[in-house]
Amino acid sequence: MTSPAPLGPVIVPSRFCGPPSSGNGGWSAGALAATLPHPDDHGRSWPAVTITLRQPPPLDTELPVTDEDGAHVASHDGRAVAQARLADRDPSPVAPVGADVARAAEAAYPGLRAHPFPTCFACGTEREEGDGLRIFPGAVGAADEAARAAATWTPHPSLAEDWHDYRDEVRHASLPVTWAALDCVGAWAGDMGERPMVLGTMTARIDALPVIGEEHVVIGAARGQEGRKTYTASTLYDADGRVVAAAEHVWITIDPAAFA
Repeated sequence: MTSPAPLGPVIVPSRFCGPPSSGNGGWSAGALAATLPHPDDHGRSWPAVTITLRQPPPLDTELPVTDEDGAHVASHDGRAVAQARLADRDPSPVAPVGADVARAAEAAYPGLRAHPFPTCFACGTEREEGDGLRIFPGAVGAADEAARAAATWTPHPSLAEDWHDYRDEVRHASLPVTWAALDCVGAWAGDMGERPMVLGTMTARIDALPVIGEEHVVIGAARGQEGRKTYTASTLYDADGRVVAAAEHVWITIDPAAFA
């Protein structure tokens, strides 16, 4: 029996934490997704990928990645941290709202009152502008509709990808950052304030990388609960209302103290 083929390691820098001592689920998932082969489209679009997180991704640590029957597995101390595999279907987009609606919703962001992980790279209230994403989704839609939450997001220059030559002067956010932008908005649509949760599984399709300095709208939707599991979806729209990326998630309810 042959050993799994080794690939380059994945590292989650401390800047991209979720809880203080572990990686943001979306950023970590996107970093592993980037190791999968994808069609040559100048590095601008990716097929749908499913990431399953087995344990909190450690920070500033080399995580060896191996190819195990087509799945890429990142490990730490001999235990799987996350698994990436091409998905068997694309995520279903969440219906959009206008940027003005999303901007107004940010004032009602529940994380402004209480946040289980205020250091989170994607949605943490303790992160400064230009350091974290500061995506603060508040509720949108009528009371009798399925729960949705939305926010605006303008990618900061410090989030630009830097791994290939640019074809033009337009700069784009990196692939892991794009996954991170699709992450926590789902949890807040799924009632993160009342049910603290961490990412278990995320499937995302990236149609384009977000343009640096352009205002986007991020919207999440609740899609049900089952025991400790919460099911949600999210979509990222550009300034022209086009889908940039879409995702679906499975979250696991936890005690935040266990991740302190």
